[in-house]
Amino acid sequence: MKRLTIASEACHVNQVHDRLLPQVAAAGYNADAQCAIRLSLDEALANAICHGNHQDAHKQITIEYEVSPESVKICVHDQGGGFNPHVVPDPTLDENLQKPHGRGIMLMRAYMSKVFFSQSGNCVTLIKNRNCRKPQK
Repeated sequence: MKRLTIASEACHVNQVHDRLLPQVAAAGYNADAQCAIRLSLDEALANAICHGNHQDAHKQITIEYEVSPESVKICVHDQGGGFNPHVVPDPTLDENLQKPHGRGIMLMRAYMSKVFFSQSGNCVTLIKNRNCRKPQK
């Protein structure tokens, strides 16, 4: 797996895009898959910056990734204390619809083939299989 480390600031997200996304395109993933990967990666990075590292520019985010013709695997690891993904409120419930945050995990799960979190809760792994079907409407 390849590794990239960035400071925990939104201005560094493009470094990740510039390194990873051309490899996804070169591996032959179609525009829908590329969009799904970028959206999910952006959500994972936003969560790591905002919720994991609490926008502390002194903390880092490590991104490990592997792109093959069969799948794309991305691990986003922050230096925060972690969380329990099973207690995240359901963003589709009426009481959560107007909240400005809380949809990232749902979006990652909708667009990727597999999404799982480390036991410590400070690393998310995203996997997109080439043969994965589009999300159903």
